[in-house]
Amino acid sequence: MTAIPSYFTAAELERWHFGLAQANLNNILCHCRDCDATWVASEPQDCTCGSRRVESIPCWQFPDD
Repeated sequence: MTAIPSYFTAAELERWHFGLAQANLNNILCHCRDCDATWVASEPQDCTCGSRRVESIPCWQFPDD
C-alpha cells in the first residue's frame, strides 16, 4: 500500500488537530434517536430518557448562516 503524501509539516498537522479538538470543547450537538431530544454538551453522552442511541456531531461542522 502506498502512503498518501502530506501537504503539512508535522508541526502544522499537530496545530490543525489541536484546533479541531479546541473547536469540539463544549460544542457537541447531541440528538436522541429514541425521544428526539436535542442538546449541546462538551462530550458525547447518553440521553436523560436513558437511551444510548444518541447521535453526536461537532457543532463546528454546521455553517453560521
